[in-house]
Amino acid sequence: MVRQTLRRDVFIVAQAILWLFFLQLVNEFVAAIYAFGLLGTSIPTEIVAVLLFFSPTLLVLLGPRKLSRDALLALSFVVLLSRPIAVMLDTRGRLLVAGLGVAVAFVWLPALLWWLSRRAEGDGLRERLGLPLLLAVLVWMFLRIYGSGLDCSVRYPFFNIGWILALMATLYLVRKLWLSGADQSDGALGQSVAFDRLTVWVLGLSSALLLLYFAFASPNVIARWAEASYSAIVIVMVVAVSLFVVAGLVRLHVSSGWYKGLLLGLNILFVLALVSVLRIQQLRFPAEPTDYPFYAPDVVNGLERTLPLFTMLLFYPVVVLDASVYMREIVTAQPSLRSLGGAFAVGALYWLSMVLAHVFTTVYDYIPFIGPAFRDRFWLVHLIVGLGLVLPLLTVRRLSHRWVVAPRWVGTAIFLGVLAVLGVFITRARPTDPVAQPMLTVLTYNIQQGYSEDGQQAADDQLAVMRDVNADLIGLQESDTNRIAGGNADLVRYYADALDMHAYYGPTPVVGTFGIALLSRYPIEQPRTFYMYSEGEQTATIEAQITVGVTTYSVFVTHLGNHGPMVQQEAVLEAVGDRQPVILMGDFNFRPDTPQYALTTARLDDAWLRRWPDGIDDRGFSPPKRIDHIFVSRTLTVDDARYIDSPASDHPAMMAVLRP
Repeated sequence: MVRQTLRRDVFIVAQAILWLFFLQLVNEFVAAIYAFGLLGTSIPTEIVAVLLFFSPTLLVLLGPRKLSRDALLALSFVVLLSRPIAVMLDTRGRLLVAGLGVAVAFVWLPALLWWLSRRAEGDGLRERLGLPLLLAVLVWMFLRIYGSGLDCSVRYPFFNIGWILALMATLYLVRKLWLSGADQSDGALGQSVAFDRLTVWVLGLSSALLLLYFAFASPNVIARWAEASYSAIVIVMVVAVSLFVVAGLVRLHVSSGWYKGLLLGLNILFVLALVSVLRIQQLRFPAEPTDYPFYAPDVVNGLERTLPLFTMLLFYPVVVLDASVYMREIVTAQPSLRSLGGAFAVGALYWLSMVLAHVFTTVYDYIPFIGPAFRDRFWLVHLIVGLGLVLPLLTVRRLSHRWVVAPRWVGTAIFLGVLAVLGVFITRARPTDPVAQPMLTVLTYNIQQGYSEDGQQAADDQLAVMRDVNADLIGLQESDTNRIAGGNADLVRYYADALDMHAYYGPTPVVGTFGIALLSRYPIEQPRTFYMYSEGEQTATIEAQITVGVTTYSVFVTHLGNHGPMVQQEAVLEAVGDRQPVILMGDFNFRPDTPQYALTTARLDDAWLRRWPDGIDDRGFSPPKRIDHIFVSRTLTVDDARYIDSPASDHPAMMAVLRP
């Protein structure tokens, strides 16, 4: 009995690490493809790499009727090696290695389920199929929280975490498989389960994995969605998981119909809450340019906002339970390996469709023909995936309670959850009000989603630029990385925590902008976001106040659309009005020889030209094609202004030192 328990624990640990690497590889793969599109602002040729999602078709075309233990081990080892290798490479290398890992993982999963369906101890493992996935989600949450919104295992020196986990999983797999004797599989041809039923279960499993990948393994994403407290969201998610695993200690003996009804009810509540959270944030933009600037409604955490949010968070572990149900149904049905390959090939098409739909909700302006159909449809993508999670439950004929968690794993899950909560408070920014000085150093920086000029991940290089300037006020553009296209990374949180600054994120990712943010050493007062009329990509501006000594500045951070449309700059200037003193900064996408620039400088001064009237600084530097500007009230004195031409981004940072 002890030996069997140990073997099950070994299985759980090894599979948890494999699940973690599966989710991380998909995350890196999609983000790397997007990075190439970001550089060219068009559909990149590298997008053909998405064909790697369709690797399960190999099981149909070339796969054997029977899979050996050694073959499953080989697939597992490729997944385990791909993850730690990928994070050490440049963007192109990461795309290739992560893509290979994803392709193998999409073969490994059906192979694993087929292999389990033939094992003598399969019944004991079927009750625990969801536990490794749950542990993987908790570990990924832990890694993101301790990385201040970035997965700390992808950054030096912490990428050694990946190697340690890969080694652990390898040792456990060797113990489980190679040292456990000969193969005990039989029934290689499989049972004649209907292919359509099998495919529906695979789609249900795919929907569960997609939801975990989209948001529910990344609390920072949900916090940005809902414009809610990050710490509160992490605490509620940990409480939900704790209740969920404790429920696994209870051996319920209930009828199939009663349990199926309960599970369907929980799923329906979860999906309704999820869609409600997103619909609340999905703004209805006016159709006429004259109705702009359009201010987002003030966030009031009333019952209509908090009830859907916390309902979604409390019930989100049902996603893992659903995944467990679908995997158990697949294993119990004992389908042939080729049938599984075909079902997972359909699942791969579904995966790719939902991933592209998610990305298109932001980049619709760059996608010919079909792109505009995804504008303001962020909620709809999640509704489709939610339905994909729930509807397959209707095809499960006899649904029995099989969620079993041993006390030691309950303790492990709760321990990981407690560490995650502690991580929120350990890593968070601790801004201290600086001694008020007459000088205010301001920086505007388009960070290109955290990528350098040549398309490499450059968060730390960009952070170094900010540290060198030692600015009191930082306006960021292209900072919305809390999406799968950006690897679900929260760069704004990462920078704010590292610099110990107050932060205002700006527009929620739900509305599909490329993101703007404001960081400040001084408290940010009355922050608001308003939107400009946009026929193409959606644009927005942050409006806030900063008080330094006895002077209160009105601060605006913006990022206009391509070519800096006049209608957008007019909306920004309307919001600026006659306030004094004003700091207006951002990526305006217009140059000094344009009517938009002339309109702006009729009211405000260009800080660069105020300091260097000839357009050349004391180093002889004259920035070509200037589109990143800091405009200031004429009542302010500009003591210095610099463009910092660093390869850390495709835009130079611009700083100005101001005083009343």
